[in-house]
Amino acid sequence: MADQEEEDLRMALRMSMQNSPPEPKRSKPRDAGTPAASPEESRRMQREKMAAAAEKRMLATRIASPSPSLSPSPSPSPSKATVERSPGKSADFVRKEVDFGVKEGNSGEQLSSEEANELFSMVFGSGVSKDILAQWSNQGIRFSPDPETSMGLVQHEGGPCGVLATIQAFVLKYLLFFPNEIGTVTSNVPQNLGSGRLSKSQYVALDNFGSLTEEAKARVMTSYLRALVKSMGEILFMCGDNKRAVIATLNVVGLGTGGFAENKTVAKALEGLSIESASDLQKILRIDSYTSQASALQKLHMALPVFQSRMGALLFLISALLSRGLDSIQADRDDPSLPLVTAPFGHASQEIVNLLLCGQAVPNVFDGRMDFGGGMFLKGISTSVEVGFLTLLESLNFCKVGQHLKCPKWPIWVVGSESHYTVIFALNTTVQDENELEERESQIRRAFDAQDQSGGGGFISVEGFHQVLREAGIRLPSEKLDHLCSTGFIVWSEFWQVILDLDKSLGGLKDSSGLMGKKVFDLYHFNGIAKSDLNGSHTTSGGETPVQRPRLTKLRVSVPPRWTPEEFMADVVVTSGSGGNESSGKDAEVTKPQPSQHAPLVDCIRTRWSRAVCNWVGDPPSIV
Repeated sequence: MADQEEEDLRMALRMSMQNSPPEPKRSKPRDAGTPAASPEESRRMQREKMAAAAEKRMLATRIASPSPSLSPSPSPSPSKATVERSPGKSADFVRKEVDFGVKEGNSGEQLSSEEANELFSMVFGSGVSKDILAQWSNQGIRFSPDPETSMGLVQHEGGPCGVLATIQAFVLKYLLFFPNEIGTVTSNVPQNLGSGRLSKSQYVALDNFGSLTEEAKARVMTSYLRALVKSMGEILFMCGDNKRAVIATLNVVGLGTGGFAENKTVAKALEGLSIESASDLQKILRIDSYTSQASALQKLHMALPVFQSRMGALLFLISALLSRGLDSIQADRDDPSLPLVTAPFGHASQEIVNLLLCGQAVPNVFDGRMDFGGGMFLKGISTSVEVGFLTLLESLNFCKVGQHLKCPKWPIWVVGSESHYTVIFALNTTVQDENELEERESQIRRAFDAQDQSGGGGFISVEGFHQVLREAGIRLPSEKLDHLCSTGFIVWSEFWQVILDLDKSLGGLKDSSGLMGKKVFDLYHFNGIAKSDLNGSHTTSGGETPVQRPRLTKLRVSVPPRWTPEEFMADVVVTSGSGGNESSGKDAEVTKPQPSQHAPLVDCIRTRWSRAVCNWVGDPPSIV
């Protein structure tokens, strides 16, 4: 019986889409004196009734089985309301068949003048330049047309990269670890991710897009759009404390009446439009608030052409700010008087990135908050996150990223430099599994950081140091203890060197084999801004001008044992101790990796894996 209902649902939805896009409103009941409908009109009305019944069934299905998008399970199963697509259908038709929930006919509210002024001032401040406004009103949320980077969002303007990179990180989460939720189906892509490991064959939709057939490309692009919609919905509900999502779109005819926005309609509405003041925003913005995940996802799906338009990045930022609430945004910040978009180059502030990563517009990246007494404190990240954050500024000792952002639930990180945001990710969740050395280092570091009141400076008081020793179970010889405490404060780097030379029986990490911390894995780096690619085939016919396109770079990361990378690369060979429980008479030997390569991205990676040695093929990965 359930199978028959499901088939009826699919047939009704397919029939309702046989003609042009659905009409804005259902047909009204005919008056008694109205002439009898023609056979064609009767068939159209019948299709509408069946489609309405299908929508009701899908709504009932959604209510009975709430969307798992905001708290996904490791092995999600396909939704029963997913509509199967027959071979040969166009991409536009596929887009219309993607189901994300019940349709709503809300046309959206207009912001008041006071709200528009507060919003504009909060984002851009009072002295914003026309160049910055142009950057933020000319960047859509669009996938790259390049086959090798088709899974990535492409950036054409400087400034909104913080918004795009964060959305990209969530998109990758769904593409890599929740393919069943977004309908990732290709003939040679297995669906069961098991423990979170992703094989090379499962990566085909992202890594080998150019070799797929047109039909397979259409299916993959549908999955990308699903991942984008789910990512946007998850971020907005996170900003709204998982209670609501506010979606800011444009005042485009047909968007809020149950139909899909069309690219041509949106483009025409934006012709000649420039955003120079709060009143300009007020005129074009329309605001919808949702407490239902299904309804919000359906709205985002219908409004995709709006978010893909040149206003897309700004509209999504506004949606996140309104989902959080403007008063809450200001309460999150340490200095609410500063604009969220920073001068003079129009970059997204750390507050914007943190809002999209954890739902709060806090300005710092350390864990928790830092109290200075007298009611003064700085706010950081208060909870664990789905995707994380690393920054070049930490390698330069300008800040300290806490464990919440360094160790997210999924192995995906937004990477910040002085002027740009990019993304690194792994295909396997085990890259975050701690070996014995890392687990012990994390335990000691957490105890040390809990006593560090220097804002991430890496030093603590003598009193705090004794507390660290007690919590971590470390017994230092008296001469080493006196030496560390002689200056009145203890520096992490000096303390850590002592721990490395301290025997394990005393709570240290001295290891006769030197193998305790070794690991090797792959990371991928995506830079969405169009850059020159000098890696071979992507040149013009003359072979001289490189193509401007996003970059996806694979890095082999080797984390050596407890030595520094320099010591490791000096061809150090360590044999295991004879007193161990060896199963073979041969000495265990550490394999030396290929010569280390360096780029600023490597410095970022080393803030997460401190002894990492990285290698890649071709041009160095760029984080600017």
